[in-house]
Amino acid sequence: MKRKLYICLSFIFLSGCAVHPQVHRNDADSVVGRDTQILTTLRELGHNGDWLVARGFHVTDDMVATLTNMPFSHAAVLDRDSDQVIEAESVGVHVTPLAAFVSKSQRVMLVRPIWAQAEVAAAAIAIAKARSLVGRPYDFLGLVGLSIPNQYYCSELAVEIYRPFIRPDDVVPRPVAPGQLHYWGRILFDSGAR
Repeated sequence: MKRKLYICLSFIFLSGCAVHPQVHRNDADSVVGRDTQILTTLRELGHNGDWLVARGFHVTDDMVATLTNMPFSHAAVLDRDSDQVIEAESVGVHVTPLAAFVSKSQRVMLVRPIWAQAEVAAAAIAIAKARSLVGRPYDFLGLVGLSIPNQYYCSELAVEIYRPFIRPDDVVPRPVAPGQLHYWGRILFDSGAR
C-alpha cells in the first residue's frame, strides 16, 4: 500500500511538466449556437450506453487534464431515451440533462464502446447498470489507482457498466483516464474545441 502511495505521489509531482492551458468560455451568443449544433448531432448519432468524453471549463477539469496529460477531463454515459447523461462527479453518481452537460463542456466527443458494437444487448444492459449506480459516492482516489469498491470516478463508471462484456483480450488498465476511453470504442463525433 505504501508503495502505491509513493508511486501516486510521484506521478502527481512529475505531472507538473504536462501542462494543458486553462480553458475559458467564449462569447455567450456563439456558445449557445454551438451548444445547439452539438446537441443536435449527439441526439442524431448517439445511442443509449454511448460515452461522452469531454473537457470542461472548471478548474478541476484543468487539474485532470494536467494529471493525465490528455486534452479530456471527464466522461459520462449517454441515456439517449431520457435525453440525459449519467456521470460521476464530486457529488457522486448522478443524472444530468444532456443540454446541461454540453453547456458545461468546452469539447465533447461521442464514443461507441466496442462492447456495445459487438453484443446487441450490451448497451441496454450497460445503461440499466448505470441507472442502478445513481446515488453511489465518488471515488476520489480511483484516478490515481487506489480504487474504492462501490465508488466511481467518471471513466471508471463508463467502463464498469460494460464489465460483463469485457473480453479477456481487452486490456483495460486501472485507472483508466477519460482521454483513454476512445481506445475501447469508435469515435462517432468530436465537437472540437470551442
